[in-house]
Amino acid sequence: MMTNQDIDKRVERAVDYFMAGYGCCQSVVAAFADLYGLDDTLAKKVAAGFGGGVGRMRMMCGAVSGIVMLTGLDCGQTEGNDREGKSACYKVVQELLAQSKQANGSLICAEILGLQGKEKAVCSYVASERTAEYYKSRPCAAKVESAARIFADYLKRKQTDND
Repeated sequence: MMTNQDIDKRVERAVDYFMAGYGCCQSVVAAFADLYGLDDTLAKKVAAGFGGGVGRMRMMCGAVSGIVMLTGLDCGQTEGNDREGKSACYKVVQELLAQSKQANGSLICAEILGLQGKEKAVCSYVASERTAEYYKSRPCAAKVESAARIFADYLKRKQTDND
């Protein structure tokens, strides 16, 4: 049974990972990985490429990608022709992403960061240095917190519905 305290601990863990230098997706996925039998290292590795809006290309927000990855772990189908299973997973993804978009204004990294025009178009693969200024100028920690809370709340609702 996931309590409010359990939710708060997982959300806090996700933010702590981000503040320790991990990407948004890594932070969200690693905070819940143990629930699905993934160790911390493997969780961070499979989520690593989604940072910076997928490979720092500023597309879908890494925290949002973390929600998608966790949803697949939670309810993804394992048989190739299982259309019902795929559809059920897609439904949950769409519901959770709609919540994220409503809470954060967008699912797109560049839009969340307020990047425009040339600044948006210039995609460097070089990761930003994590400095005090970096953390001050970016809303990413709050987006990680939001994504982790959305997923944790989903798990709690699912658990309640099954009781």
